[in-house]
Amino acid sequence: MILYDFTPVGNVGPDDFYTEERGFGFIAGQIMEKQPRLMLPELNGGFLPVPWYRLPEPEEIIQTEYGCKLLHKDPEAAVSDGETSPVSGRKRQIPLRFKCHVPAEGSYRVHVTIRSDEPLSDIRIFAGRRCLGAYRETLLPGETLTRDLYTEVCGIIPRGQKKAYHDSCIEVAVTADRPMLNRIEIEPLCCPVLYIAGDSTVTDQSAEYPYAPETSYAGWGQMLPSLLGGELTVSNHSHSGLTTESFRQEGHAEIVFRRCKPGDYMIFQFGHNDQKLMHLKAREGYMANLENYINECRLLGVHPLLVTPVARNTWRGSDGQYNDLLQDYADACLDIGARMSVPVLDLHRLSVEFIVRLQKENAKKYFYPSDYTHHNDFGARKMAEMICAEIRRTCTEGDYLRLASQTEDSPLSWPEPSFVEPLRKPEGFVSENESPEWEEPERPSDPLLRAEALDMIIRRAGFFITNVYNDLFPDIVGHEWYAGAVECGLQNGIVTGELCENGLFHPLEAITLLDFIVFLMRAYGSRKTLPDGLLSPYDTCVSQNLRPLVSAACQLGVLSGEGTDALDKTLSRKQGSDICRKLKIM
Repeated sequence: MILYDFTPVGNVGPDDFYTEERGFGFIAGQIMEKQPRLMLPELNGGFLPVPWYRLPEPEEIIQTEYGCKLLHKDPEAAVSDGETSPVSGRKRQIPLRFKCHVPAEGSYRVHVTIRSDEPLSDIRIFAGRRCLGAYRETLLPGETLTRDLYTEVCGIIPRGQKKAYHDSCIEVAVTADRPMLNRIEIEPLCCPVLYIAGDSTVTDQSAEYPYAPETSYAGWGQMLPSLLGGELTVSNHSHSGLTTESFRQEGHAEIVFRRCKPGDYMIFQFGHNDQKLMHLKAREGYMANLENYINECRLLGVHPLLVTPVARNTWRGSDGQYNDLLQDYADACLDIGARMSVPVLDLHRLSVEFIVRLQKENAKKYFYPSDYTHHNDFGARKMAEMICAEIRRTCTEGDYLRLASQTEDSPLSWPEPSFVEPLRKPEGFVSENESPEWEEPERPSDPLLRAEALDMIIRRAGFFITNVYNDLFPDIVGHEWYAGAVECGLQNGIVTGELCENGLFHPLEAITLLDFIVFLMRAYGSRKTLPDGLLSPYDTCVSQNLRPLVSAACQLGVLSGEGTDALDKTLSRKQGSDICRKLKIM
C-alpha cells in the first residue's frame, strides 16, 4: 500500500509540489507550464487554469492539524467583470490537486480521507482524468469524509497526438469552498475493467478553473465512476471527433484490445461524427464497424455493450418540435443488439425524453453554454445515471449480471444547475503564447484555405481554440485540426451562415478576399469598435448586410479606398498573413 499523510506528522507538506524526480506532490498553476506533460489533460487530472488566472499570486497551500488545504482566496480577484459571482450561493472554485506515481499500469483502489477544522461545502472528489468519484453537500468541523475511488491507470493517445503515452500516475483533485486533504491510501486491485469507446459526448473532458460545473465540458463516461459501487474500474478511451472508423485508425482500439482481459466489459457509443461521413451511414459502415468490434470482444472473452447515441438539444424552427438527428443510428444499434444478443443501453431514447420533458430552454442548463451537443458536469451526470439504469434493465444474465450489481440504483442527489456565463478573457490580456511579432507563414505562395484563414484570424484576435466542435456544419468532422477553430469562430460571431453556401463551411477551399475581410472585421469588432458604416466603393458588389464590414475595412486601410481590390479573388497564405499584420487587433 502507498500512503500519503497530509497532517503535520505525515509525509507530505504544503510545499511539496510535484516533480518527476520526487514522484508525488501538489499540482498548481505556477508549475504546470514548466513541465510539458502536465499540460496534457489526458495525462493529468483534467484541470487547466484559464491563462489570465496565472497572472495573480499563485495558489497557496497551508497545513493544519487536519491536513493540507488550499488557502481560501476569492477567485473573483483573478477574473474581471464579476463572472465568478456566487452561483446559488456557491462561487467558482480552485481545485486542490495531488499527483503521485504508482508502480505500474493497472487497477487501483484510492482511499481518500478529508477532515477539516471548519465547515466545507459543495465537495467533489475526482480521480484520474477528472473522473468524478464522490460528491458531498456539506462536511461539519471535525467530521470525517472517506471514499473509496476505483481508477484505472492506462496509457492513452491524447487529443491531437499520434502516439500512445505511457501513464504511471494517479491524480486526486478536490473541489469545495475550502478544499482539503487529510490522507490518501493507494493499493493495487485485480478486478474487471469497463472500457469505453466513443466520441466527445462520452470522453473525459478537461475543465477550466476557476471551476464551476455548469460551465465545464463533460462526457458521461467521466461521471460514471461516481455511480459504481463495487470493485470495477473505468478506462475511458473516447475522444472528441471520433467515429467507429477513426477509433481504430488513430490507434485507440489497439490500446484497449491489447490490454483487456477475459471478464472485462467494453462499451461503444458512436454516431455523432459517423453521420457526417457518407460511408459511415447507420446501415452501412457504422453498423459493420460495430459488428466487428463485438466479434473482437467475444474472441478475447470481453463482454461488449452498445449505447445508442445521446441526444442533442435540437429543435425545428418551423414548428418548434424536437428535431431528432440520430434516430437512424439508435435504431441500428438496437437491431445489432437483437441480432447478436448484445445488451443495448438506449441512452438515445432516455435523453430525448429528458430533453423533450424539459423543453429547449430548460434543457440548456444541462449543456455547456451555447452548445446543444455537449453537456456540462450536471448533464453528463444525468446521462451517466441513465446509463446505469439501462445496465440494470438489460444486463440480467450471466456475467452481465455482475456489471449490473455494481451500479447504484439510488445515487446521491446533486444541487440543481443554474445558468452561469462561461469565463471570458479580460479586455487587453495578451497570452504569453501570443507573439508580438507576426511570423511569416509556411508555404507563402500556396492558396489560403478557409480553415487556415479562420485559424489565422482567430490567433490574430487572441481567441482561444475550443476543445470541442458543436456539429453545425456537416462537412466539419470533429477530429480534424480545424474543428476547434470553426467552433471558436461560431461562438464569437466570426462565422455565420451567409458565407457558408448550402449550409457547408467548405474548410479546404481557397478563401476569397471578401470572406477573409468579413471574418477579420467581425473578429476586430469583438475586440474594438468598428468605424461607422460609411459609403464605400464596394457597396454595389456586396450584399447590404456585409456593407458595414467592407466599409470598416476601407477605413482601417485593409481594403483600398479607391475600390480597386477584387473581392472575388482568392488569397495566398502570404497575402492573408500580410493583411493580418497590417491590422492591429489586440
